[in-house]
Formats: sequence, C-alpha cells, structure tokens
Amino acid sequence: MATEEETRMRGHMFALFTVLVWGTTFVATKVLLTGFSPVEILFYRFLIGFLVLLAFRPRHVRLGNWRQEAQVAAAGLTGVVLYFLFENIALTTTTASNVGVIVAVSPFFTALLSAVLLKDERPHAMFFAGFALAIAGIALISWSGLGTGSLVGDLLAVAAAAVWSCYAVLTRKLGTLFEDPIQATKRTFAWGLVLMVPALFLFDFHFGVERFLDPLMAGNLLFLGVGASAACFATWGIAVRLLGAVKTSAYIYLVPVITVTASVVVLGEPLTIPIVLGIVLTCAGLVLSERGKGRVKAELGPDGKAESAPDEAGRTLP
Repeated sequence: MATEEETRMRGHMFALFTVLVWGTTFVATKVLLTGFSPVEILFYRFLIGFLVLLAFRPRHVRLGNWRQEAQVAAAGLTGVVLYFLFENIALTTTTASNVGVIVAVSPFFTALLSAVLLKDERPHAMFFAGFALAIAGIALISWSGLGTGSLVGDLLAVAAAAVWSCYAVLTRKLGTLFEDPIQATKRTFAWGLVLMVPALFLFDFHFGVERFLDPLMAGNLLFLGVGASAACFATWGIAVRLLGAVKTSAYIYLVPVITVTASVVVLGEPLTIPIVLGIVLTCAGLVLSERGKGRVKAELGPDGKAESAPDEAGRTLP
C-alpha cells in the first residue's frame, strides 16, 4: 500500500511528464510542417489517437438522446478541428515559441465564458489585472518577433485559445454524460475526425504515404498521436485524481517555458530580451488571474473535462 507521500509524488510525476510532452507539441508540429500541411497533421494525429483509444476502449457507449450526441459533436468541432487547425496554420507563419505562449491564455477566455454561460462566480478585479498583464506580454512577444513571426499567425493563436475555451465549457457537460473519461475523449476524437472531412477537401489533403517512411516524420506523428493525444489525456487525469485539480493545474504554467526552451534548442528560434520579458509578463498574468478567479462550480472533464484532464479554468492542453 502506497503512503500518502508516495501517492503525491506519483501525481507530481504524472503531471510533470504531461506538461513536458504538451510543451513540446508545438515544436513537433513545426517539424512536421516541413512535410505535411496543417490539415494533414490534424487528421493523422487524431486518427492515430483515436485508434489507440479504441484499442483500450472498444465498447461503444450509447447516449440518451441526440442533444447529448450534439454536445459531443460540438466538443469535437471546437476542441479537435478548429483549435488544432488554427494552431497548425499559425505555426506556418509564426514561431513555435509565440504560439506556445499565446495559447496559454485560454483560461482567461474559459473563465469569462463560464461566468456568462454556466453562471459560475464572476472573476474578481485581480483576474482582469492578470488578463491585462498577459495581453501586454503577448503584445510584446508578437512585436518583438515580427522579423521571424507573423501578426496573422499570432492572431490565429489567440483565436485558437478562444476556441479552446468553448471546448472546455462544452466538455464540462460531457463529464455528466460519460462515467469513463477515456470513452468521452474517444467519442470526441471520433466526431472531430468526421467533422474535419470538409476541411480535408478545402485545404487540399493528400495521403502521401511515402512520407511515413521518413523516420523523423513518422516519429513526430506518433509522438503527437500516441503521446500527446492518447497517453497524456490519461496521465493528466491520473495526476488530477492523485493531486486534485488545483495543484495539478499549477503545472500548466510550465508549458510556455518548456515550449520556448524546446523551440530555441531544437528549432533555433531567437530568444531576445523583449521576448523573455513578454514570456515573464504572460506567465505572471496567468498566475495573477488564478488568484482573482471565482471558484468554478465543478471540475472540468475530457482535453478540457470535468473529471479527467483539466484545471479549474478549463485549461487542458494539446
């Protein structure tokens, strides 16, 4: 029987592992963009993730009515199709560092949307102060990286963060529909794959199976599909169960730092003093906003979920 200290240590290890993986997904996607289009990465990543989850949960769970199924479909549209499409396209025009830091502001949008739609306690003044601080940091990062990045790409990253907040709110409701968070995630992935079909034609999708013969391309796709999508949903959920949502969510603040570090080391992206200052401002704003955010009525669940993967702001990462 594990002691309480050993249990906490396991929770911290699972949480740290998860954010280390999630923080490097932007770099892996940037590498894949040299051989795949944004929509191709999106499709293959979630096809792999879905097949892995299907292997672990082959049973089909029936929902009560079409409205409940529509909620899952909406989660697939926002959290799988739109979020990752915006993010992947953003990575074609701006740096992985920029995208990694900017999408970290999604808890702000989630808290605001939850207050309006779910009647959660409204954010306090400190929350808005943190929001302003983070936006100032993002503006500094974007302005400093104009030579290597793109304002359009940075705005797409902001749009991705806003879309993710919709997904987080939707998945709070999914926690009441599925007892098993893996089943909820599998169903969300399935709907995401179905709903991204129009985008495959719109963005000129090609199978190009010969690209999978390249170990670098195949390895990064497996990393995103198996590691970041399928496995990390499970490890984050375990961390939440062992530590609680509040303690686990603190690890989210490491993601922008991990992303920037990996981008500099792996991709050779620039790290200037203004960019460092922008990162500090953004992370400080995130921490400050957590102190000024009203309590959420229920913990979130599935890549925003109420019982398995998110924090109290609805933040679950790619």
